[in-house]
Amino acid sequence: MRSLAVVTVLLSALACSPSGGSAAPTPAARPPVQDAGAPGIGDRDFPLDGNGGYDVAHYGLKLGYDPGRRFLTGTATVQASAKQALSRFNLDLAGLTVDQVSVDGAKATFDRKGDELTIVPAAPIADGARFTTVITYSGRPQPVKDSSNLGTYGFIPTQDGAFVTCEPNGAKTWFPANDHPADKARFDFEITVPKGLVALANGEMSRPAATSGGKTTYHWRERHPMATYLATMTLGKFELRQGRTPAGIPNLAAADPRFRSALDRLHTNTGKITDYWATVFGPYPFSSTGGVVDDFPAGYALENQTKPMYGGFDPDESIVAHELAHQWFGNSLTIKRWRDLWLNEGFATYAEWLWSEHSGRSTAETIFAGFRARPASDPMWAYPPGKARPGDLFNESVYTRGGMTLHALRKAVGDQVFFKLVKEWATTNRHRHVSTEQFVALAEKRSGKQLDSLFDAWLFQPRRPA
Repeated sequence: MRSLAVVTVLLSALACSPSGGSAAPTPAARPPVQDAGAPGIGDRDFPLDGNGGYDVAHYGLKLGYDPGRRFLTGTATVQASAKQALSRFNLDLAGLTVDQVSVDGAKATFDRKGDELTIVPAAPIADGARFTTVITYSGRPQPVKDSSNLGTYGFIPTQDGAFVTCEPNGAKTWFPANDHPADKARFDFEITVPKGLVALANGEMSRPAATSGGKTTYHWRERHPMATYLATMTLGKFELRQGRTPAGIPNLAAADPRFRSALDRLHTNTGKITDYWATVFGPYPFSSTGGVVDDFPAGYALENQTKPMYGGFDPDESIVAHELAHQWFGNSLTIKRWRDLWLNEGFATYAEWLWSEHSGRSTAETIFAGFRARPASDPMWAYPPGKARPGDLFNESVYTRGGMTLHALRKAVGDQVFFKLVKEWATTNRHRHVSTEQFVALAEKRSGKQLDSLFDAWLFQPRRPA
């Protein structure tokens, strides 16, 4: 996820009153509890994130935003499959006013409690059935302002539009979602903004932008599965550079006019780094690459799928390398539970070291040794990165000790086995969910070595490995 603009320092990178809808069902009308989808997807560290009972296949988001009033209008069409019989189910939505809900074309009743939108369809949904929910909503989106190291994230209004970076659970600030990485889906975006503004979303434009009545509508489509925290609808005055990487992958770079000087460099670096990672990690998993520099002083970057966001700074090659590595590790290969976050951040951090090695700046071994020399009293050693903590999710240990774990593995199994292993990990699990246990099992299988003690020392012990 988020890599800070400050070189080598990886800190926290990176609401809302419930709104009313139609009247809640009377107690007599409430369905049996056993037919209700759970108000959480089952991640014990984030118990109310995501929802149980169904799996989303596609989000169709029709959105309009007025930066002057900071007002959002939206219609979300959510196509899903039931994993159990459902007489009611939940979606995550923070703030905003829900005007109407329908399920399979029939009006549904709904209720709000905190960030949970509970929907009661007119007729129960059978186990295994596909169903379509349409939610019409509006309001002034409010970002999440977390007092721990998460910072401010979600839909963040700016002077000319919005900066939208949602990790870990900020998608709910602008659309109703099963807001947890355990449920990935495909996306279509139709975004209407005042003429003169650009609306950027994931994937590629599915049709040309059209202007009418002083407004411009953009259509974007991400046809590959995507976690909700990677979705964006970043808006503003952007200058664009479009083209292809040297290997032929479509490449779109965007920059706020304040960062005009960064545009060509971002486009060039994105192209060469995307192509290099494809030689190390296997084929690029998506249909386009790119990056966006906005004039919002977030101070962090986020690996939004196909379009990493750089908040208020001109990113150097190391940060671009980090965010593009996430297109494989985090975006294509997606964790099932947040405690496995090192599989995203450790891999992306180690990718920075590999890029340094490739560029002739410093070897991964030199970087590893520098961190390894920290005294046993350093706070990094007290935080086991293999179980990322919900109140301190983006701790430096998740990044640095995560990356060190991979280098320790490389030293233990040798370069030939290590790089074959990493490529196999990325290619065989393309667009799937992964876990630490799966990676350890593959490492042992391909190396022919028993590696429990190595992974235990680096990932799970609250002390400096011996």
